[in-house]
Amino acid sequence: MRDIEPVTAAHQLRQAFGCFPSGVTALCGYRDGEPVGLAASSFTSVSMEPPLVSVCIQHTSTTWPKLREQRRLGLSVLAEGQDEICARLASKDGDRFAGMDWVASDDGSVFVDGATLWLDCTIHQEVTFGDHDIVLLGIEGLSAVPDTSPLVFHASRFRRLAGI
Repeated sequence: MRDIEPVTAAHQLRQAFGCFPSGVTALCGYRDGEPVGLAASSFTSVSMEPPLVSVCIQHTSTTWPKLREQRRLGLSVLAEGQDEICARLASKDGDRFAGMDWVASDDGSVFVDGATLWLDCTIHQEVTFGDHDIVLLGIEGLSAVPDTSPLVFHASRFRRLAGI
């Protein structure tokens, strides 16, 4: 049996959580005539009825307060090869949408062109736990391209899916 060690530092958790691969999403909206968005890898499906997904947002995010005010939000599951887009959306400086093709809906959702999935969402509920907010998003509409491989984040690196 392996030893279980007490959790004493954030780096232990970061390394442990890196053992589980995740997709990477862009959560974006249209505010004051400009797209606003962030990258989130803590995304999961929650419910089929009602249709819900969740993302977790750090309390230190300066973008989330701008997005939470929006009527609608676009959630794009990024596709393989969109790692530079993810890095820009995760950055603290510069124009996060520079060189990115995106689409805005009439309701204000912003979607990343070429993503494998678009979810048109409303904020259903927001709950604070620890150093993050868990945001439940109600799915109002979607556009899926199942044959497009998602961008995968694992062990602090972007990875590709491989068939077996």
